[in-house]
Amino acid sequence: MASKLFPVLTVLIGMITLSNCAIAQDENFYIFLSFGQSNMEGHAKFDEIDTEVDERFQVLQAVDCENLERKKGNWYPAAAPLTRCHTGLGPSDYFGRELVENLPAHIKVGVINVSVGGTKIELFQKANYQSYVDTAPDWLQNMVKEYDGDPYGRLIEMAKLAQKDGVIKGILLHQGESNTGDQEWPLKVKGVYDTILEDLELDQNSLPILAGEMVSAEQGGKCASMNAIIGTLPQVIPNAYVISSENCEAVNDGLHFSAEGYRELGRRYGKQMLAILGY
Repeated sequence: MASKLFPVLTVLIGMITLSNCAIAQDENFYIFLSFGQSNMEGHAKFDEIDTEVDERFQVLQAVDCENLERKKGNWYPAAAPLTRCHTGLGPSDYFGRELVENLPAHIKVGVINVSVGGTKIELFQKANYQSYVDTAPDWLQNMVKEYDGDPYGRLIEMAKLAQKDGVIKGILLHQGESNTGDQEWPLKVKGVYDTILEDLELDQNSLPILAGEMVSAEQGGKCASMNAIIGTLPQVIPNAYVISSENCEAVNDGLHFSAEGYRELGRRYGKQMLAILGY
């Protein structure tokens, strides 16, 4: 009799386990991965208004920050800064605000931001990043150390944690200043994108990736020529969208946006994602 009951019990235990897994993942918690260099990292000084946020907008902390009272791997209201302990305002901040202002009230939004100023896209190539880091200047190596030497690995580590809580809906990218003129950049981004999906066990081309333009020529952008290359990304990734930086205010260095420029650019990322989601 016991031998007959054993298979039945095994099936029941399996069904309970699957049920618990389904309950653990909230389909109304939309999660987005952000990565890139200094503009995505957040370069502008933020104001008090940037620390006031609807608690439906959350950030998964990617590094320990005593000054922010945040621990790596935990969710917090997405008050600036969203990247590391002493970074600034970036497009992810107002991307999330745009979403929670326009999505139904039962939907939450989460972001994970792993970005390193001054880096090429090569830092996020899983197979090749170490050789890039080994030849990088000390200041870049020191920032990479905050992610235990592997920013891409940290992004995937946090994304896998997030998958237990919600559903990853898209990827935000702002990178290219350090690859200006690199005609291979779209293919390099595709390689990173494909590896992310593979590592997260997601279907090929299943996530939209939104890539923001560099500071525009009319704002004095020193890397504005890169925007033509960024514009070709949808040719190699069918689910890619380019976010215009036209009229997004920049600062005098010709590389970074002002706080107001980041707010506008972030909302543009948000509006594009809302359209993709059908809102």
